[in-house]
Amino acid sequence: MKTKYLIIGNSAGGIGAAEAIREVDKEGIITIVGEEPYPAYSRPLISKFVSGEHTPETMGIRSASFYENNQIDVVLGHKAYKMDTAAKTVTLDDGTEIGYARLLLATGGKPIVPKMEGMGKAGIFNFINLADAKKVEEYLPNVRRAVVIGGGLIGISATEALVKRGVKVTVVEMKSYPLNTILDEPAGRIAEYAIKKYGVNMMTGRTVAKILGEDRVTGVVYDDGHEMVCDMVVVAVGVFPRVELAQGAGITVNRGIVVDNHMMTSVPDVYACGDASEAFDYVYGAGRLSPVWPNAYIGGRVAGYNMAGLPTRYRGGTAMNSLNYFGLEMATAGMASPPSPEGYEVLVKKSEDTYRKLVINAEDKLVGMIFLGDIDKAGVYFGLMRDRIQVTTFKKKLLAEDFGLALLPKEVIEERLTGATAGRVKVGEA
Repeated sequence: MKTKYLIIGNSAGGIGAAEAIREVDKEGIITIVGEEPYPAYSRPLISKFVSGEHTPETMGIRSASFYENNQIDVVLGHKAYKMDTAAKTVTLDDGTEIGYARLLLATGGKPIVPKMEGMGKAGIFNFINLADAKKVEEYLPNVRRAVVIGGGLIGISATEALVKRGVKVTVVEMKSYPLNTILDEPAGRIAEYAIKKYGVNMMTGRTVAKILGEDRVTGVVYDDGHEMVCDMVVVAVGVFPRVELAQGAGITVNRGIVVDNHMMTSVPDVYACGDASEAFDYVYGAGRLSPVWPNAYIGGRVAGYNMAGLPTRYRGGTAMNSLNYFGLEMATAGMASPPSPEGYEVLVKKSEDTYRKLVINAEDKLVGMIFLGDIDKAGVYFGLMRDRIQVTTFKKKLLAEDFGLALLPKEVIEERLTGATAGRVKVGEA
């Protein structure tokens, strides 16, 4: 079997790449291989499936006719386990060998599972994909109490879904407050209070050492020896980049698959994007993992344009999230806190129910933001960060209640309206 464009991964990055390829090349054969048996769906919505707010049919990110309309050959329910970059082939788990001219690795991430005694029982689940969510949902009739290991984005989304289904949940978080990868401590404390108001038990500074039960979960033992009764354990510590294919083929891998500003790996004609890749982060000025949906999609599009022969530069992304957990709206991007006091300025404004924080570097450019409670204008600040706008002349106005586009200097407004910004992905720019 041969194809011109082979895409391993049927999620945001893979879909973005396929769409970009079709804009340039209307006829070249595109083949997408997806390990899951479902058409492309929104991974962030799996918690809404468990809570009963969405069905698999309403979670799709494209129409049912997407593949047919774009003349895409799709192979679902199969895993790519070996690639030969010299022969330009990829072998699937059923032995099928696919030859390619250009390849995209959009392989995503796999769950981190900490070492714990007592694994392998019924009632222990990951929470990464729809298959995990279906298993959790099917087991819920047996569940009154659950322990969620991990107080990050995945863990809190799983917790909210379980609470909506009437389950009493305890979150076990190793750090001192939840959502610590995207929030600083003051914001984390606000989030913790909001979560606890819904009856969630928050165990911070703890880990699970052992899972109790014979054939199925009956409880857990914390690292301090304390025991807690529960019927379910959800392991939601985080994800590792899936880099096995790339490593096995001799492609350069650091924490993720290393890519250049065209999303190409160290091997010609092989590209990577999404959770598995280390792409340029404009906040840190270096390649970093950035496992968020928008970056995966944009990175996929840039890869797709380049695969189809239209030189396109990835201008960089950064971690960003817009969320609503337990009634608390949050918008974050870039650094939650500066790595050192030197060379950074931090602006904070808080009230009883809101928190706003901006991190500014030595060049007077925004490199971090946290908004809790009132996030209506968060997009304005993120635009300043994305476009690398110097805030020197209006820094003192940044946290004013009436701050908005109207308060920006005329030249900044004109630059943003014309699209002549450093942060924009410019199609066709080498």
